Amino acid sequence: MTEFETALLAIASAFVLFAVVALYRVFAGPTDHDRVIAVNVMGTNTVIAIALVSGALDKPLFLDIALVYALLNFLLSIAFSKFNVEHGGVL
Repeated sequence: MTEFETALLAIASAFVLFAVVALYRVFAGPTDHDRVIAVNVMGTNTVIAIALVSGALDKPLFLDIALVYALLNFLLSIAFSKFNVEHGGVL
């Protein structure tokens, strides 16, 4: 394994650690908006980590997985926003 691949895996590990740290905000709240933003941060960090692993291991299929995961993360945000607007949660 080259130094570049090792560096990509180390950076991916850092993004996974950032996602785990954001998990605290998912449970701590205090509002639903904070929780949704934390879930989005976790999803974005996961997409970045998958993309970095794809580059490190030279597996282009992982980029497809990252893209699908990013789209699902986006749809979650849209669904929560629509739910929140329909139930009077907009200030």
